[in-house]
Amino acid sequence: MTTEMNTAIANTTNMQYVSHHHHNQSDTNVYGFWVYIMSDCILFACLFATFAVLHNNTYGGPSAKELFSLPFVFVETMALLTSSFTCGLMMLALHHNKRKLAFITLALTFLLGASFVFMELKEFHSLVAEGHDWQRSAFLSSFFTLVGTHGLHVSLGLLWLIVLAIQLGIHGINNTTMTKMRTFSLFWHFLDIIWILLFTIVYLVEFI
Repeated sequence: MTTEMNTAIANTTNMQYVSHHHHNQSDTNVYGFWVYIMSDCILFACLFATFAVLHNNTYGGPSAKELFSLPFVFVETMALLTSSFTCGLMMLALHHNKRKLAFITLALTFLLGASFVFMELKEFHSLVAEGHDWQRSAFLSSFFTLVGTHGLHVSLGLLWLIVLAIQLGIHGINNTTMTKMRTFSLFWHFLDIIWILLFTIVYLVEFI
């Protein structure tokens, strides 16, 4: 009887240790990703500051108001913001262990994010085709660098989402996949916040 009790206590202690160790590891991963987010904030702050200094240096070329289509960029913005909403729905589905719904909202998030990137590339292509590339002026150089850096982050996020979808399909909903999804959600919402600032400073202000 004593041996059985000792074995049960040892198993319980071991399970508690494993659970505590995994919890600490998850916290460490999320904390490490917050550090990355802070470094990205510094990167984008530098790019915003550069754009603010150079946005009037058109070198005799067209200004932002003459180049950009606000309705087009608004649709692009709504695609990304809606993807943030579906990303939140994906996390709710995961928390409620609804795997099928999680896959549906994941797919919607991917499609909306891909639509955003497609529209951004279309805008870039139109500008370059009209002779307004990044070499045309300091304004356009700062524009392509700022918007392109954000677009690159979104593109990498889409690749990350594909990997997460594969892992979710193989391993299902567990602590590891939940931590990875939570980290992705943090990254995706961060990109939405950056885009809201970018849309306001680069596009909207020029039309007010």
